[in-house]
Amino acid sequence: MANLQLAVNGEYFDQMKSGEKTEEYRLVNPYWWRRIHGKDYDRLIITRGYPKRDDMSKRIDIPYDGYEIKVITHPHFGDKPVKVFAIKVNING
Repeated sequence: MANLQLAVNGEYFDQMKSGEKTEEYRLVNPYWWRRIHGKDYDRLIITRGYPKRDDMSKRIDIPYDGYEIKVITHPHFGDKPVKVFAIKVNING
């Protein structure tokens, strides 16, 4: 089946790898709606930026555990609440 691959910045990648960050957010917009909503992925692959294909230290490869739609306020998206896909990142799962 298919994989959902997401590139994130180093700060968020490190938080996910340590288990501190358990969700990755993507705005609910037409671009992400087509890629996430109603899809049945097997794996979630998160990369620290855009590493070389063989650099496994900058990849997290875990079973895909779905998402929830939430309304959040986060500095990355500005100071107003936004609707996001909260993709579950279950490192210890």
